[in-house]
Amino acid sequence: MTVSKMAQNLIGSEIIKLAGEVNAMIAKGEQICNLTIGDFDPKIYPIPGELRAGIAEAYAEGHTNYPPANGVAVLRKAVADFTRDRLGLSYPENDILVAGGSRPLIYATYLALVDPGDKVVFPTPSWNNNHYCHLSSATPVMVETSPENNFMPTATDVAASLKGATLLALCSPLNPTGTMFSKKDLEDICDLVIAENKSRGAGEKPLYILYDQIYWMLTFGEHKHYDPVNLRPELRDYTIYIDGTSKCFAATGVRVGYAFGPTVVIDKMKAILGHVGAWAPKAEQMATARFLHQTDAVDVFLDEFKQNVRESLDMLYHAFKDLKNEGYNVDAIEPMGAIYLSAKLDLAGKTTPSGQVLQTSKDISFYILEEAKLAVVPFSAFGSSPDLGWFRLSVGGASLESIKDSLGRLRNALQKLS
Repeated sequence: MTVSKMAQNLIGSEIIKLAGEVNAMIAKGEQICNLTIGDFDPKIYPIPGELRAGIAEAYAEGHTNYPPANGVAVLRKAVADFTRDRLGLSYPENDILVAGGSRPLIYATYLALVDPGDKVVFPTPSWNNNHYCHLSSATPVMVETSPENNFMPTATDVAASLKGATLLALCSPLNPTGTMFSKKDLEDICDLVIAENKSRGAGEKPLYILYDQIYWMLTFGEHKHYDPVNLRPELRDYTIYIDGTSKCFAATGVRVGYAFGPTVVIDKMKAILGHVGAWAPKAEQMATARFLHQTDAVDVFLDEFKQNVRESLDMLYHAFKDLKNEGYNVDAIEPMGAIYLSAKLDLAGKTTPSGQVLQTSKDISFYILEEAKLAVVPFSAFGSSPDLGWFRLSVGGASLESIKDSLGRLRNALQKLS
């Protein structure tokens, strides 16, 4: 008995696999600074107290039955108000779809728009688009980006790939890099999408943008979040936004995500998820609706949360810059948003104390794990070449003290290479 061709060829999450190996080491008593999973340690980054209390209250009120398939009305209204007030994007409540985090919403976008064989264009590195293409039988068109532009795609990068494509999948702030679109880069890409859609004939499927902005509230310093519809309002009929509370409120396990966009697409996504049943729990929806309207509580939480996340990212960033100045072949890109640092560990060709010659980014990550007790994820887990010596460092699951302690071990590990 065999399974489907899709299942036969499905690759599991490389990140979850690596995190499992790290957790096994931790279970054996090893002291690992775990910078792999894009998650939060609740002891370090608890969810907002008002949200936690609201969840308990909602369960006490009996909100334990099925929620509506598209989300409870009070949450869709709260999301509409929140998105209008904070982003300047006005969408009616019926064009907002709630689900159990952002993953079902991204998958529903693919299923609603993409037919087998359709082209889906996305940059590398980026999170999970290769797997969603496989699940939907799409033809992936991976566009390589460069550290010179902070691993964000430019119009020049994507221009040659848009002809005939159905979907352009973008994310800012970007997982895995922690970098963001500049206003001009996103404007130029938007203009390409507009021009491509104008070139298509009657009956041709348009080119849509999937815009994942789940990290938009986690931006640092002078860096500002931009989105397609605010920059080019004519893209309103062609942009599906992916958003939610998982990252901005350290609430990954609360599972409240939402999407919004053109009615015709959102309605089909509602039907898809209605059959799948990928709903956010009703009590969590009720509590999130109340919390989004508590403007002062939201602001107080975000101010402290962002400060703590940035402190950890800055410590890593400056440490890598110091190591670079000392002559080691490492580097890092200034953190702009999200919970990630892009770090370069260009160690291919180096020989370990045991005599192993490091060749791929996976070799490097396992050497750093064994020798420095520092767990990082290579960009190859996000669609990039295994020869690319860049890595994602995620700070949500590690304390500032743990990160600081790991940096001395990292220097020692680098010193041991020849």
